[in-house]
Amino acid sequence: MRSQKFVAVMAIVIAGRAPYAQAATSTEIEQLRSEVAALRSDYEARIGALEARLAAAETVVENAAPIEPARFVQPPLAQPGAVASGNEFNPAASLILTGTYGQLSQNPDTYQIGGFIPSNGEVGPPGRSFRLGESELTLSANIDPYFSGYFVGAFDGDNGTSVEEAYIRHVGLIPGSTIRFGRMLSGFGYINEIHAHAWDFVDAPLALQAFFGGQLKDDGLQARWVAPTELLIELGVELGLGEQFPGTDRQKNGANLLMLFGHVGGDVGFSNSYRFGATVYRSKATQRRYEDLDDAGATVTNAFTGDTDMWGLDFIWKWAPDGNAVAHSLKLQAEYFHRNENGSLTFDFNGPQDATGNYNSDQDGWYTQAVYQFMPRWRVGARYDHLDSGSADIGLVDSGALPAADFPILANHDPRRTTAMIDFSPSEFSRLRLQYAWDQARFTDTDDQLLLQYIMSLGAHGAHKF
Repeated sequence: MRSQKFVAVMAIVIAGRAPYAQAATSTEIEQLRSEVAALRSDYEARIGALEARLAAAETVVENAAPIEPARFVQPPLAQPGAVASGNEFNPAASLILTGTYGQLSQNPDTYQIGGFIPSNGEVGPPGRSFRLGESELTLSANIDPYFSGYFVGAFDGDNGTSVEEAYIRHVGLIPGSTIRFGRMLSGFGYINEIHAHAWDFVDAPLALQAFFGGQLKDDGLQARWVAPTELLIELGVELGLGEQFPGTDRQKNGANLLMLFGHVGGDVGFSNSYRFGATVYRSKATQRRYEDLDDAGATVTNAFTGDTDMWGLDFIWKWAPDGNAVAHSLKLQAEYFHRNENGSLTFDFNGPQDATGNYNSDQDGWYTQAVYQFMPRWRVGARYDHLDSGSADIGLVDSGALPAADFPILANHDPRRTTAMIDFSPSEFSRLRLQYAWDQARFTDTDDQLLLQYIMSLGAHGAHKF
């Protein structure tokens, strides 16, 4: 092997000298022989040194102890009460600040949606003049490989606090499934699951205000499953306490709220996408109280006990040229709600008259809206709301025990509202909005509402739903 390598070296040397072979003298030949001998001696010395190092290394390896495979060592568990370092628990955090300036032609304290049992919830426009809106503090983080947590605390302008959402989420127990348990915005329809700062208008549609008293949220369990298909197919179920309007806390075991929903959606070309959904809902109420006036104008407290069955349809279509919504986009959105309540209605609950009779009502509501981004950061939008209170069957009135004038708030009415807005977003973290609404929710007196709103986000905020 060594001789073969030496021959190769000599060939290179001779090739380099080849052009001068014919003119070489005896002196030059002797000089070449000397150079070749020196190269050979140096080459053999280097090879010998390398072979000695290799033999020494092989001897060390043969005499070394065998290497054991690495073993996983379980780190010690944290002791109860131990304080974790900042890197061990590092949730994503954000704070949303909102506020309005309002000019209203009618007193917001007397706002009502005529023909519908009052909910005592978030109904009506923000107040007059300068008003701090609801601020939201959001925290979210992975808990371990199996669970993540999400928390939203709400602080209203009147110094009240509440837990908007606080739930644990697990993904993938069954391929395509998501399970939540805790308090969450319910999956009824489309807009109910979206936090108010991400709405396209200052306030909620009249249907949400009339049927849920704002947004429906509940303590319970929600499970979703997305089919492994190119077309979006999502099915979901909710079980909950059901204490929020139109239900009540019945102080009974088990679930008081049952909801089933499904969605179908997908893309149409490169510029359009859509989603269609349907929901059914059931809850029960026990002595759900509200205030009304009797035929003499005195305040009385009435109470409903019975079942609430609802169903709804929702639809959204989005367009952006080639899927790029930076410069131009259009969003069309609509929802329909139907509610049936069947049970008993007590007049002057625990009062001197305290009379109870049957009660049944069928009521509808819907809204449709369009929002168009006509240039980067600028949008315009329009929304139309319509409700139908229907004609309630009140047993105490049908039997002649009480006149219909004892239930003035349940008189037939069709509340309506037309809204227009324009907003500007200096960045993804801020938005300014001007909105005008012509509100005919009251039995009488149209309310002209002019609102200026700001929405500011401190910290990174997660992406919102489609």
